[in-house]
Amino acid sequence: MRRILRVLIVAALVLAAAWYVAGLPGTVTVRLDGLTIAAPTALAALAAAILFVLLHFALRGLTFLLRLPRHLRRWRDARHRRLGDQAATRAMVALAAGDADEARHHANRARRLLGDNAHSLLLTAQAARLAGRHDESEAALRALTARPETAFIGFRGLLRRATEAGAWEEAAALAQHAEAAHPGATWLRGERTRLALRGARWEDALALADAEAPKAALGVGAAEATTDPARARQLARRAWREDPALAPAALAFATRLRAAGRERRAQAVIRRSWTLAPHPDLAAFALAPLTDKLARLQAAQTLVADRPDQAEAHLLLARLALEASLTGEARRQAEAAREQGINQPRLWLLLARIAEAEGANPDDAREALRRAATADPDPAWHCTACQARAERWTPACPVCDAPGTLRWLSAATIPPASAGPLAPS
Repeated sequence: MRRILRVLIVAALVLAAAWYVAGLPGTVTVRLDGLTIAAPTALAALAAAILFVLLHFALRGLTFLLRLPRHLRRWRDARHRRLGDQAATRAMVALAAGDADEARHHANRARRLLGDNAHSLLLTAQAARLAGRHDESEAALRALTARPETAFIGFRGLLRRATEAGAWEEAAALAQHAEAAHPGATWLRGERTRLALRGARWEDALALADAEAPKAALGVGAAEATTDPARARQLARRAWREDPALAPAALAFATRLRAAGRERRAQAVIRRSWTLAPHPDLAAFALAPLTDKLARLQAAQTLVADRPDQAEAHLLLARLALEASLTGEARRQAEAAREQGINQPRLWLLLARIAEAEGANPDDAREALRRAATADPDPAWHCTACQARAERWTPACPVCDAPGTLRWLSAATIPPASAGPLAPS
């Protein structure tokens, strides 16, 4: 209704204006170089109006011609975007289907139509990787790293390629670039941790470790790797405090305390760890300063004083008593270990030596040797992630690279395999 009213009002105004112009009196005269043109005022006004309309449309046409190249470019760009989006979609479908040739064809077409933007470069890199064209994939990824807004995507792709190729040093450098491009990325933190573990950069791994990481094992590795004595002692102390039951952590800390002249503190650390989890290396460290056999036995008694009922304590005292020629005490301690369920070659070999030292019944020694051949395996370092046996303790399993999974166990007591939170995938 309002539109009709507006049309009627405009029509009325135009009609009134025309009526007014038609009623204007007089004539309009124009002289040009002797040429005189005279016309009624109404006709002259109509001619002026027609001239104005013609000039208006002429200017509009000229403006259209001037703007035509820009309009053509816009039309072409819109067409390219539409076709490029279609090609990108088909490339993604081909990637999902695993069709390398189709994906590469559509990805390259999308790149030609859309130019080197994030989507086309990423599709090109993925399609080239699927097709086995690693140089082409790397070129596209490096083009992504040249742009601040897509640098992280490019570095992530290059990092993945480097890890697949086993280029660990290059991967570590790329991880640092990726961290600079997008600090604090959760995925990148895990990758940097795995790379640090792979490269045995224990202090870096310790700095990146989360609350569930085996910080004691990483701390021991960091302490062993550093050449700064003060820093090594600090890292070893931190490792021991994280897990006092870990013998390598206690030994790392106690060794540096002994080197600093703090023997009493070193012995206290060893006694604490022995009480929690006895290990032969702890006893060897504690007794190392002593050479007298009776003095070594007395020192061992001090070492095990807090837990004299442990099987390891009985075995240690039995061995030292035998070295001191106290065969009666040696047999008593060995039998005590046997009563606690120890059935391992080290016990039976020790009993064989005791029987030989006693010299009373040679059959006892032969029986002990026979039992040693069929006994349970002696404790050793075993990985709780892959159950592999290691000759010596290391911060990460030498077989599966899982950190902090080596434990001093008998093969019969190894728990079911379970990878730790930082185990590399």
